[in-house]
Parts: sequence; C-alpha cells; structure tokens
Amino acid sequence: MSPAMSHVVVRALRAVQGDGVPVYSFFLHGSDITKVADISRIARDDTDGLRGFQRKEIREHVNSILEFLNSGPVLFPNAIILALSQEIEFRQSRGPAPEGLIEAAQGGTLTIPIHPEGQRAAWIVDGQQRSLALAKAKNPRFPVPVVGFISPDIGTQREQFILVNKAKPLPTRLINELLPEIGSVLPRDLAPRRLPSELCNLLNRDPSSPFYHLIRRESDSERDKAVVIDTALVEAIKRNLRPPLGALSQFSGLPSADTDGMYRSLIMYWSAVRDIFPHAWGRRPTESRLMHSAGIRAMGALMDPIMLRAETSTTIEEEVRRSLSRIAPYCRWTEGVWEELGWRWNEVQSTTPHISRLSDYLVRLDRDLARPHR
Repeated sequence: MSPAMSHVVVRALRAVQGDGVPVYSFFLHGSDITKVADISRIARDDTDGLRGFQRKEIREHVNSILEFLNSGPVLFPNAIILALSQEIEFRQSRGPAPEGLIEAAQGGTLTIPIHPEGQRAAWIVDGQQRSLALAKAKNPRFPVPVVGFISPDIGTQREQFILVNKAKPLPTRLINELLPEIGSVLPRDLAPRRLPSELCNLLNRDPSSPFYHLIRRESDSERDKAVVIDTALVEAIKRNLRPPLGALSQFSGLPSADTDGMYRSLIMYWSAVRDIFPHAWGRRPTESRLMHSAGIRAMGALMDPIMLRAETSTTIEEEVRRSLSRIAPYCRWTEGVWEELGWRWNEVQSTTPHISRLSDYLVRLDRDLARPHR
C-alpha cells in the first residue's frame, strides 16, 4: 500500500447476520492491517468515562508471533476481526451465478478509506497482538484473512470483543471492567458478573464512597491512590449477592433488582469499616492487609452476618458500627500477630486457604462477640 493512497480496495464476500448487520470476509497484506485499523486501548477519559476495550500490548506475545512469521514459509489462517465504520463501501459484482450456488454471501469489492492513526475507519476487535507482529514481519505482503462487521458504536465493539475472547484466557480484570458498559444480553456465564462490576465502578467514581479512586481497574492502573484490586471487591460483592444469606440478596427480587438499595448497603458497611479502622484504610497492601485482596474478601464475607443482623435493628448503621468495633481489638491489619491464626499481619496471602481461614475466623469472632453475656 502506497503512503499516498487514500483508500484500499479488496475483493470481499458480504453476508448479513444479527439484526441486518453486514459482515465482510476478505484478505489484506499483513502490513496493511494497522494502516487501516486502529487499536482501541482501554482507558478512562477526563470525566472518568471508559474508552476503548483492548488490553495493553504484550511485547513477549508479539515477539513470539513475529519469530514464527519470520521462520520461513508458514501457514497463518487465523482471521483478524475488525469493526468497520459506515465509511466503507461495498460494490457487488455482477454476472450469472453458477447452478447450485449456495447464496450465503455476495461477492464484490470493498473500499476502506485510509485515515491518520486515531481516526481510522476500522478498529481491531480480535487479533491486536497478531496485527502488531504482522506489521513488523519480514514479508510485508503476507496475505491475512480478515472478517469485518459494520459497528454503529463502541458498545457493539466491546460486546464482540468479549464474546470473541470469552473462551480465551483474557484478564479477568479487563472483562470485569468492560461488562458494565455492554447493554446487550450476555451469555449465562458472563451476565452475573456485570452487576458486581458495575457496583465496583460506582464505588470507585462516587466522591461519597469510601473507595473513591482507591480501586485499581484495568484502565487506570497507574493511578497513585488506587490500592485495592478490583477483582477482590467484585468477588466480595458476588458473595454478598448469593441467596439466601448474602447481605445484598434481599435486593435481588423480581421483576428487577434494587441496585440503589444494594449500593446504599455497600456504602454504609464499607464506610463503617473505613471509620473503625482509620489507621489501616487507604494504605498500600504492603502496609495494610485490610486493603489486600485477602482483607477485602474477608471483610466482604463478614458483611453478610453483620448486615443481616443489623437489619433487625431500628438503628441499622449504629449496629453495623458496634459489630465492627467489637472485633477491632482482635484484628491485625498493620502490625502484630493474628493470635488464633498464628500469622503475622503481613503473612496473610491472597490464596484460597488464607482467605477462607481469615473469613471464617472473623465471622466466628463476630458471632461469639454478638451473643449476650450472662
């Protein structure tokens, strides 16, 4: 492709899927993919809105693909998937059709405009690491299969990105952050993760939240104040949503969930945690195990019995704070030894056995201390 060209024209097949969405199949030279398509990196803008959907470049992965491409004559049939803007133009070929032809698609030519980076008429939905490697390969004219679909908005692109990558080992944090931004019906295994992630988003963005700008998400991992890994809080909220004893399960009734009620409960409980343990709140996990994944998961588990018991009180918030104050003298978030567990404060790890033991200990301690003394 010449740098002076304003567009690229390829032979293509056109089919229709979904609700009348045009889908195209064609070939491009490997070096041309990143010239016609942008990589939409996931990030937050100045208003804290989510932009893009792609994870960061994985240099080691790109280099391994590049080494394969440069190893000699290779077979590389893996299709790159692109989201295409309305700017592209398809012209169907004319002529008689062979007898018995399966009319699943129409042949023709596809014209894709060439624009500067950041303004291109296509976006890579699947295959960004392969595209980066192809752009550096010794053979710039290596023919690569491409499947492109017309995408009206970023939401459709994110939806396809998650669905295409659902069976692959995508980072959990990346999927969790993207899920709340998708409005379509999700597969059964992904749908339950959307609500906890959205509640996590709200806790991170709301200035009245104890977690305000403390949660490290995939899009803003460089934020200095962010000390809590989002997956820990998402997992804690998922547990709170489990019926019948989850603290938030009472808000999950039909026909629709009371997300405002869920959010108010989360704010009430975690604000109390912050206030009862001020010396441990907002510090890095290396300085405070309360902010560590194990601490967040364990205190999230403790939310269930504390909130369910508090619901029977006329002063719910006061009861929550009383419960947390009772266990506070036994907690070792920043120094000392968890006496019953036999761990120094900084020996608590983000492993299933440690999270389970710490959670069980705090729940049992809360239950014992809540019993009336005779």
